[in-house]
Amino acid sequence: MHHSDPSVLSIQENQSSTVTFILVGFSEYPDIQLPLFLLFLTIYTVTVLGNLGMIAIIRLSPKLHTPMYFFLSHLSFVDFCYSTVVTPKLLENLIVEDRRISFTGCVMQFFFVCIFVVTETFMLAVMAYDRFVAVCNPLLYTVAMSQKLCWSLVAGSYSWGIICSFVFIHFMLTLVFCGTKFINNFVCEHDAIVAVSCSDPFISQKVIFIFATFNELSSLMIILTSYVFIVITVMKMPTTGGRYKVFSTCASHLTTITIFHSIIICLYCVPTTKSSWLLVMVASVFYTVVIPMLNPLIYSLRNKDVKDAVKKLMCSSLSS
Repeated sequence: MHHSDPSVLSIQENQSSTVTFILVGFSEYPDIQLPLFLLFLTIYTVTVLGNLGMIAIIRLSPKLHTPMYFFLSHLSFVDFCYSTVVTPKLLENLIVEDRRISFTGCVMQFFFVCIFVVTETFMLAVMAYDRFVAVCNPLLYTVAMSQKLCWSLVAGSYSWGIICSFVFIHFMLTLVFCGTKFINNFVCEHDAIVAVSCSDPFISQKVIFIFATFNELSSLMIILTSYVFIVITVMKMPTTGGRYKVFSTCASHLTTITIFHSIIICLYCVPTTKSSWLLVMVASVFYTVVIPMLNPLIYSLRNKDVKDAVKKLMCSSLSS
């Protein structure tokens, strides 16, 4: 359906400008709103400190100026951003009676969430490729993972995230929304927005399904291929010491990947019926609120280099 007629467009814009969404979120559970507020506030504080701390440590420690930590600092940046797009609004909705969000606000939130989720999906794939080069071609590593390539891979991840977002928004804005709509979530998530449109959302849902499936399959293929080669290489290693070091580095990465992808697959491949909204909401909490907190914790607590860097920085700041 093409809207070439300007009058149709202006009517549609008029409708959209008066549309308000109400984020139902956890309002059906009034007893647990305060505990949830405190829980999410704590998680958000840890997320911000953890991710910004991670970026600072990587910047300030010359020893961590390697491709792996360059990617990790971008992963932390993405986590910080998408947590910040979602959590403050979630916290506000837990304590304020008025849960309204404007049409523009909702679309913008979805737009940014989309950018950061897609970027993170491919950033994790890039990090798997980086580990593959480090383990399978250690002698060529610094040459193969040049600064130019690292920047290109990161820029590619962000660019693809932005392209996907624009495509989704384009198809979403061809839908007509009218009046006040209740969104069964605490975040303006595609399924939730589309579910309340007054026109048939079939094309918009198809488009996001095709893109989400492509993003999932392509990034998981890169990750699985990288790790198959890593395991083969590690198994050929003569010493157990070398094996342990490789596996401990990769274990933290695999933990993140497993949690992230299993939740996204659960969210987008489970058909949403009325009864599964709670499941969708819990999954949404996980991937928008909990995962951004887990990444810095997983990488820093499991990682000797990061711990050493923190000790060094603390010692130098204390001595000065």
